[in-house]
Amino acid sequence: MRVLFVFSGNFKAFPISPFTHAQAESLRARGIEVNYFPIRGKGWKNYLKNVLPLRRHLKMQQYDIIHAHYSLCGWVAVLASRGRVPVVVSLMGDDAQGTFIGPGQTDWRSWFLPVLTRLLQPFVQAIVVKAPQLARVVWRKRILHIIPNGVRLEQFQFIPEGRRELLGLRPDRQYVLFLGNPDDPNKNIALVREALRLLNAPNVELLAPYPVKHEQVVQLLNSVDVLTLCSFGEGSPNVIKEAMACNCPVVTTPAGDAPWVLGSTAGCYVAGYDPTDFAEKLRLALQFARKRGRTNGRDRLLELGLDAETVGWRIENVYRQVLGLPLVSRPSPLPSQNIQA
Repeated sequence: MRVLFVFSGNFKAFPISPFTHAQAESLRARGIEVNYFPIRGKGWKNYLKNVLPLRRHLKMQQYDIIHAHYSLCGWVAVLASRGRVPVVVSLMGDDAQGTFIGPGQTDWRSWFLPVLTRLLQPFVQAIVVKAPQLARVVWRKRILHIIPNGVRLEQFQFIPEGRRELLGLRPDRQYVLFLGNPDDPNKNIALVREALRLLNAPNVELLAPYPVKHEQVVQLLNSVDVLTLCSFGEGSPNVIKEAMACNCPVVTTPAGDAPWVLGSTAGCYVAGYDPTDFAEKLRLALQFARKRGRTNGRDRLLELGLDAETVGWRIENVYRQVLGLPLVSRPSPLPSQNIQA
């Protein structure tokens, strides 16, 4: 099976987003050939400029499936393929919900993204969403698949001794990690900053090293005391699962499927957007880190089947369903998440 990934090539820190690359690698491990076609330029007008280059590419190369990551990439794939190659589209977040700027509040300028996603659906053969809340924009439920991103457990290993000395972190301090873009309003770094101010703990320090290489993320998650995620909206935040893979304590807002991923894992807490509540959950997580160190988050990921291998298995079956091929033996089903239409 030959698959073409169509995705945004506009990332500053890396040529392809780490989770898209990880998904490609999990499919390659299953014997599927995956090639890349990056979309250059931002905004829908620049996206449309990629239609003819992709059409030329499709004339030279034969594919069984085009897998577009993001609905605008889906439109490029549909217009370029003109129905000759089946298109699977993965919704990433704001293409299903709009761009969040506050709790339950989206930027009015992003209204057209969910509209374009609704209009795209008659022309694609399968839709993959990362979490149930993204499914609300999908009216073709028959072709809907809820498949969160998986974690490459061989990459995100638990390192009992950590990497503090390598990273230059002091042994007498506790470190709170924030890995989002501080300039992105949706990532809401102000929440953890205010929470730390309320805690008023001189020996606790915030680390916000953006951008950071993906391999260094593993070192950080094994060395800090707590990971925080403060977003107003997410799909299925990868950093939460990566922290769980490294058994790092977590404090998160109820963004995306983060509460479901954490479950009842000791040392992991879901807080509201009130700084006082976030500070209290952060205090509990830091206390847990002092007394017990690491969580059992990795076990929770395996329980949910959120390793990259299992997710690759599920994605392959989406392709096989689209192509009318027999399904391969499926892994154990994920614990159910409610879909709200």
